[in-house]
Amino acid sequence: MSLAFLHAHDGAEPHTDAVWGVSWTSADTVLSISADGTIKQWDSISGQVSRSRPPHTLGLVSLSVDPAGKQALYNSLEGLTCLWDLEDGEVKGSFESYARAAGGESTEPSWSVSLNPRGGTYASTGGSGNVTIHSAETPTFGERRATLTSGRSKFGMFCKHSPDGSRVAMSTDAGQIFVFDIASSSIQAAYSSHAMAVRSLAWSADSNLLLSASEDKRLILHDVRTSPSGKAGSGAVATFTGHSSWVLSTDISPDGRLAVSGSADKTTKVWDIGARAAVSTVQDQGEVWSVSWRPKPPAHGTAGAYVTGGEDGLVRWWRSAGAG
Repeated sequence: MSLAFLHAHDGAEPHTDAVWGVSWTSADTVLSISADGTIKQWDSISGQVSRSRPPHTLGLVSLSVDPAGKQALYNSLEGLTCLWDLEDGEVKGSFESYARAAGGESTEPSWSVSLNPRGGTYASTGGSGNVTIHSAETPTFGERRATLTSGRSKFGMFCKHSPDGSRVAMSTDAGQIFVFDIASSSIQAAYSSHAMAVRSLAWSADSNLLLSASEDKRLILHDVRTSPSGKAGSGAVATFTGHSSWVLSTDISPDGRLAVSGSADKTTKVWDIGARAAVSTVQDQGEVWSVSWRPKPPAHGTAGAYVTGGEDGLVRWWRSAGAG
């Protein structure tokens, strides 16, 4: 298979600092968060900003959108978590994860957050290397519902729910990955595939495969399926190499055929998962901090489209020029 990707357009109203997160919505718009403290919603046809929130004092570091594309969860550098209703433009909940709870209950500032696709809760991780499950409902937004313990006092870099909502994966600054079963609050699988911090995680649509992006310049694909005996899946099943610096972000296409990655080497790569090889490399103007595949299935004979966010504050749309 050969692919060619064409640069569609840049967002017309760039952020004033690096774009640390991008995500499509089901309405075919794109959300972006930036080190400049702003979150913006973009029209993917015109590249114009259709809606934004007033800037936060500190940068926004984590973004998660529900499958229906109606809600966006985002988190700031100091750990302020907000839920933005994309239909009416109102913030439905905010939680100061860094503030000590009533009664002196210990708390942990959130770094990475993820909405549960089933609704009702969100997950967060931070300094302790655990995952906390919070209420995503009004008026109890942010209240702790459960703590999923990794047993390792490493910094939680990233967390991401599986598309079926049954599990949440968390990565650490030491290169470990933990997959928790939410119902039992237990570790389903643990991987030490990477030698350095894992910056990003992406699930396949069927919740069977987990792709990790690391500062060790590699992406590793993990099989998380549980065998009939109850043992964890086969673990690392493929390694993707080719970036010359940290891999900062990754995502898997809706049909599971392709993956995209953004790197500190100022390139974006598209990978054929089955062939275990890069099929496209695009040079960018700076470090590529965030990537997201368009959730709609691509037209027949094409590889679909994705969006990137980079060091230069620009949001860029990329579309397939054909596949054969």
